[in-house]
Amino acid sequence: MNAVVYFEHGGPEVLRYTEIAAPSVEPSEVLVRVRACALNHLDIWVRRGMPGVLIPFPHIPGSDVAGEVAKVGSNVTNVHVGDRILLAPGVSCGTCQYCLSGRDNLCRHYTLLGYMVDGGCAEYVKAPAVNAIPIPGNLSFEEAAAIPLVFLTAWHMLITRANLRPAEEVLILGAGSGVGSAAIQIAKVTGARVIATAGSKEKLLKAKELGADEAILHTRTDFANEVKRLTNRRGVDVVFEHVGEATWEQSIRSLAVGGRLVTCGATTGHEGKIDIRYLFTRQISLLGSYMGSKAELFAVLDLVGRGLVKPVIDVVMPLSQAAEAHQRLERREQFGKIVLRV
Repeated sequence: MNAVVYFEHGGPEVLRYTEIAAPSVEPSEVLVRVRACALNHLDIWVRRGMPGVLIPFPHIPGSDVAGEVAKVGSNVTNVHVGDRILLAPGVSCGTCQYCLSGRDNLCRHYTLLGYMVDGGCAEYVKAPAVNAIPIPGNLSFEEAAAIPLVFLTAWHMLITRANLRPAEEVLILGAGSGVGSAAIQIAKVTGARVIATAGSKEKLLKAKELGADEAILHTRTDFANEVKRLTNRRGVDVVFEHVGEATWEQSIRSLAVGGRLVTCGATTGHEGKIDIRYLFTRQISLLGSYMGSKAELFAVLDLVGRGLVKPVIDVVMPLSQAAEAHQRLERREQFGKIVLRV
C-alpha cells in the first residue's frame, strides 16, 4: 500500500510517500480502507519529536480517519465489510476501571492513532473494532475525517471540564484552528456568548460566520483589555486556551471572578506563570483537558447528524502532498481542517 512514512524526527522534508506492507488485523480489530485523513497539530509535534517520548519508527502519522471497512477480525460483530465509518482517534486497553466506566481517555495506556501507533496517512490502517463508528448522515469522507479529534477535544474542554452553561461568556483563542472552529460552534449550541480571537481579518470574518458574537484581532491588540471592554470590565466565565506561553498571561487576565480557564495544549511554549494570590482571591479555576471519551464523541456526532454543528474544511489535498500540507499547518495559514484525500 502507499503511505506517508518517516524514519526520523525533523521538518516536513522527513515525510516520505512510499509503498509499504499493509497491516494485518487481530481478532478484535478492523482494517479500514482510508479515504480521507485530516491533519492536527499533534502530527507536527510527533514529527518534530517531543522530549521523553519515543516514537516507534518507521511511523505513519494521522489521527483523523474516515473510510470503508475492508476486513474484520474473527471476533468483530459491530461493523461489516463495506461499512462507511470514521475512527475514534483514542486507543485504550478496554479493560481497566476507566475504560469500563466510559472514561477511556483516562486509561494509563491511552494513546492516539498516529501517535504511539500508526495512523491513517495510508491506504489502509488497522484499529480496534470498538473505534469504528458509522459516518452520520450523508457526510463525505473528507467531512467525516474533519470531525473526530478537534470536536471531541472541544466538547471535553467546554462541556465536561469547564461545564459551560447557557448565557455564560466564553473566550475562544485561535478561531482559525481546527479545535477553535469546533469550539465556537459547540459554545453557540450551548447558548453561550462567544468572543473569538484570530490572526487576520479574514479569519475573524469566518469566525463570525461560524457564530462568534465578537472577534478580536490578537496580532494588533492586547486581547485581555479588549475582552474587558466587551464585557463591561467583568471578564469571561470561560477561557478556551490551547496556545500556551504566548497567550497565557492575557488569558488569565481575561477571566471574570470565579472564571474557569481550560487548556488542552501549548503550541507556543509550555511555561505559564500566575500570581497565586490572584488565583485564590479571584477564585479562578485552572483545568487541564486531554481528548475525550468515546461516549462524548457519540454526543458530538449526534449534533453533526442534526445539522447543529459542522466540520470546517480549509483545503483538501492528495496524500502524496502531505509535506506541503504540514507546511501550511505550521505556517498557520489554514482556517479549519486540512484534509488529505487517500
